Amino acid sequence: MLRDLLLLPPPPFLRPMSLLPRLRIGVPFTFGPSRRALTVLATAAWQGAATWTPAPISLVAPADADATLFHVAVDVSDSPDLAFSFTSPGQYLQLRVPDAKKPVFLAIASPPYFAVSRGEFQFLVKRFPGSTADLLCGLERGDVVELSEVMGRGFPIERISSPDAFPTVLIFATGSGISPIRSLIESCFNTNERSDVRLYYGIRNLQRMAYQDRFKDWESSGVKIIPVLSQPDERWSGERGYVQAAFSRDKRILNPLSTGAVLCGHRQMAEDVTSELVASGVSNEKILMNI
Repeated sequence: MLRDLLLLPPPPFLRPMSLLPRLRIGVPFTFGPSRRALTVLATAAWQGAATWTPAPISLVAPADADATLFHVAVDVSDSPDLAFSFTSPGQYLQLRVPDAKKPVFLAIASPPYFAVSRGEFQFLVKRFPGSTADLLCGLERGDVVELSEVMGRGFPIERISSPDAFPTVLIFATGSGISPIRSLIESCFNTNERSDVRLYYGIRNLQRMAYQDRFKDWESSGVKIIPVLSQPDERWSGERGYVQAAFSRDKRILNPLSTGAVLCGHRQMAEDVTSELVASGVSNEKILMNI
């Protein structure tokens, strides 16, 4: 299957990130008028109370062949307190761009040690025309943005951290939800000490698949990558359709009591995969999502 990935030229040497899956970007809300008004007021108050740190862009580059995803890196070497506050994969922050009406929420794609050792936060950004993310992807190296404090607790990895107790870890990502998963995989998650670590990565096609240049390193660390394409071309010989369907066809859960899972991406995927896992005997407490 992964031989087909070689059909795409590898992206440049970069380190990236993504939009926050827990905010369910693109999912329609059903708030009534009064509740929506309260939400707008609460968001405005939250943004106003945030502490903002100016920092220069160190990289902006396409992350896929379609240029719908972008690698963005921000230099935080002059802000050690901010850099050290990123401690867990799945954490996120707000980013403000000059001339943008509101900030964009971004999950940090690089592992926490990057912030300290390289002085850099890396993101995988999905570009939406007319959005703050669109303006961000149009910036250049040296342009200054503003970062909020790091937010959230990240994935509660401590629940499945022991390789002996949890030799099987199933990871599921769709779209730009792969970015905090990258942070997890590259954060010394002891994947090479576990017998079965699988990443089901769902995307439309290879032209929109980020991080292909990192797959070899991920696999050498003990992660089996299972790309799932919903709209592949005729040359694709791997899994087709949606992540939840691919997993349903290929569960192979030998011992549900020693199986953990990490999910990040579309709400329907998360709900369907969670149902499959629970039905197979995996404890809900061991199914981790960004909270």
